[in-house]
Order: sequence, then structure tokens, then C-alpha cells
Amino acid sequence: MVDITHKVTTLREATAEAIVKTSGQATIDAIQNNEVPKGNVFEMAKAAGLLGVKKTPDLLPDCHPLPIEYTGIDYEINGLEIIISMTVKTIYKTGVEVEAMHGASVVALTMYDMLKPIDKNVEIGTIRLKSKKGGKSSYKIRSEGLIADVIVCSDTISNGKGEDRAGEAIMEKLKALGVKSQKSIIPDEAEEITKKLESTSANLVIFTGGTGVGPRDVTPQTLEPLLDIKLKGVEEQMRSYGQNRMPYAMFSRSIAGIKDGKLILALPGSTKGAAESMDAIFPHVLHAFKVIEGKRHD
Repeated sequence: MVDITHKVTTLREATAEAIVKTSGQATIDAIQNNEVPKGNVFEMAKAAGLLGVKKTPDLLPDCHPLPIEYTGIDYEINGLEIIISMTVKTIYKTGVEVEAMHGASVVALTMYDMLKPIDKNVEIGTIRLKSKKGGKSSYKIRSEGLIADVIVCSDTISNGKGEDRAGEAIMEKLKALGVKSQKSIIPDEAEEITKKLESTSANLVIFTGGTGVGPRDVTPQTLEPLLDIKLKGVEEQMRSYGQNRMPYAMFSRSIAGIKDGKLILALPGSTKGAAESMDAIFPHVLHAFKVIEGKRHD
């Protein structure tokens, strides 16, 4: 089963469609007049479809069990065809398109089973995904033209007594997003941090290190007075995401803000903390550049 622990939770929605084809108007009339011997076709099929959605991970081994927040089933009669529309919603880390398609197929199969005694030529037609939203495809973030400065704040690494891994992890994730980056290493000194921020030409500046509560952790208090705008929601997202994975994340003082049209971030200095902070807010945080330009959120 695919690892989805790094994903963020969002509202996911999918709509699937299935078509049941009858062979005559008499079958349609029997359905509409509730004269099918096996019972009310629409109600029985709906109940089966609800169970089908819930049982999807029990039958398809690669599907993650997830909380189903909403399931809606609609029918449309078009000539001799019954068009089934199945909509499923969840607030989770992965989508529900398979659940919607499985539910629609179970509705169609239930109809087939109920109608075959009165219509020997009934058949199931197309089963397809009509739409989905809430995943990466719903939030298309452009990274063209972005250049990032990754600045590692560490006395140990700047003195050559340690190896940088957090900065490399950040650059690797930026590369996957198509963002060009460069890295520098400085000691945990407020003067050095200020100098780097004021001299950079990059539009995305990511500091890593110095966000804890140690005596040499000065990155947040150095950066905060220099910011034009603080992005408190971004900071909350990093801490919330981290806290769900590591209880010590509550000690992080990660920073996010805007200065002179540049997006400024300060992430933990641990490799895992930096990587998880990146997973928590990227690529969605890059939407800030669109807003800076005065464009709408949608």
C-alpha cells in the first residue's frame, strides 16, 4: 500500500457515472411504477451503492481505508438508459475516485440483478470517472521563474564540524517542484542572518536552523522584525503537521512572512523537521507569489 503519511489533509470529492441499458419501455415503466418483482429498484440500488462505497478498501487491496463524509446517488432516465451519478466526499490525505467508481458499479450491478427477471437483455454500459477535485490537480501552482536561497544557520556546520543534511533535503524537494535553488551556510549570528536576508536576490528565501529554544537559536527573533507581513497560517500549518508526527514539534518557532515581495521561511534545523515542514506547506505556499502580484485566490 502506498505511503501517504507525508500528504496533507484536504477536502476530496469525486463523481463517477455508470449506465444501465434496458431493452424496452416496459422495463422503464416497471421501475417508475415500482412494479419490479424484486422491489423498489432505485432504493435497493442506492442502499447497495452506499455499502459498496464503504466496502471499497475491503475488496481492492491497494485502497486506503478512509472516512467517508458524504455519498450522494442520483438517477436520470434518458430513453431506455438509466444514468447513475455517484458523488463521494472526504476530508483526508487521498482521493475518493475509486470509491465513487466502485459505488456506481455496485448500483449498476444491483439494478441488473433486479431487472434481469423482467428484461433478459438488460446490460451495464460505461462506468467512468466524471470529475475529481481536492488533490494536486486542483491546486496548480506555477514555479517558473522562482529562485530560492537556502540558508543553513548552524555554528557546527559553518565551523566545518558537521555535515549539512537539512539544507540538502530542502533543495531536493525544491528541485522536485521545479524551483532552482542555491545554498549557503552561516553561523547562528543575528548579524549574519540579517545580512543574508538583505543581500539576497532570490524571491524565495528559506532559512533552516536556529528555530528551537536553545541559547543560540536566534533565527526567529532576528527575522520577525524585518518582515513586512507575517503569514501566521503558514506557521500554524507547519507546527500542526509536525505535531501530528513528532510531539517535540511544539517547540519549533518556524517563521513565514513577506519582505519586499519575497517569501521568507525559517524551518527547523533537523533533517526530518525541515523535510516535514516542506511537505506541510509546499507546493501550496507558492500561491503567495500570485497573491503578492494582486491576483485572486481562485
